[in-house]
Amino acid sequence: MGWVSWVVLLVVVAVISTVQGQEEDMVDIYCGDKNCYEVLGVGRDSSRKDISKAYRKLAGKWHPDMFRTDEEKEIGEKKFMQIATAYETLREEESRTEYDYMLEHPEEMWRNYYRYYRRRVGPKVDVRLVLAVSISLISAGQYYFAWTNYSEAIKCLSAIPKYRIQATEIAKGDGLLKKDKKADRGKSKEELREEEENVIRGIIADKMDIKGGYAKPHWSDVLWVQMVIFPLTLYRWSAFYISWLWRFGIMREEYGREEQLYVIRKNLGVSKGQFDQMEEEEVEDMLELELWEKQKFKVWKKEKDAEMRIKMAQSGRHKQYRRYMKNHGGDRMTFED
Repeated sequence: MGWVSWVVLLVVVAVISTVQGQEEDMVDIYCGDKNCYEVLGVGRDSSRKDISKAYRKLAGKWHPDMFRTDEEKEIGEKKFMQIATAYETLREEESRTEYDYMLEHPEEMWRNYYRYYRRRVGPKVDVRLVLAVSISLISAGQYYFAWTNYSEAIKCLSAIPKYRIQATEIAKGDGLLKKDKKADRGKSKEELREEEENVIRGIIADKMDIKGGYAKPHWSDVLWVQMVIFPLTLYRWSAFYISWLWRFGIMREEYGREEQLYVIRKNLGVSKGQFDQMEEEEVEDMLELELWEKQKFKVWKKEKDAEMRIKMAQSGRHKQYRRYMKNHGGDRMTFED
């Protein structure tokens, strides 16, 4: 329910409470001029079976179809609606408990009104069910799109001559591309090419270690699983940082290779997936330069930024952009060619 509905609800409650607060006798907000138990002719201690029995008896008596004239039908319809409302209120344990609370605590007007209108205009579907379905749909979409990205990555790699030639050689060496005339009989050339393409893509998928956003998806990466294992993740995260603080903050141990790579990645400000996509030679150069040390990293970063500025200054597209900014400025929109 949106915030607008809640505002309307509060306004309605305020108006009704103001009007009824002026009356000497408070009207039953559920069943009108009568107590719901009185409407059905039952007591506060009546069982659910007794309430259902009384409802069926009165509903048969006051059903509008039992009357002939329009005036009698109108009276019967109002009475029938009151009986139905009383039954709807008392047949369920939760609503009956709320109604009994209202009878016992008439001074708690605002709470009683809130409970009444929350049940009438609030969402009927269990919020837990909505959350479960939503998380399931997100998890399914997450897994599907991850597989789509992975398939596209394999497709792109299979189109690169370097990887395609290597995959073809491996396939021939393993005998995966041998022609079997009996098995291939009746197949079109298009089907044979498709089978060969699937073999090559399968080899590339087995041999290539794709990382980052196009990595092969795993069931443990979906939202549902991540939520279930969140306590374990939190424990591992806490244990990692406590161990890091103890080993390198207090005991002053030397960084190992994994720790050096972790600090370099943090200095670069990139995610693990982005760092894993870097060329191995580039990573080794960073290790040789000891970029896990802040001072050395700052010097290296300054040199890289200077190289980038030189490259941009020599770029024809960047020169064109600078001329445009000089002539038109950054706050002007133009349709000139």
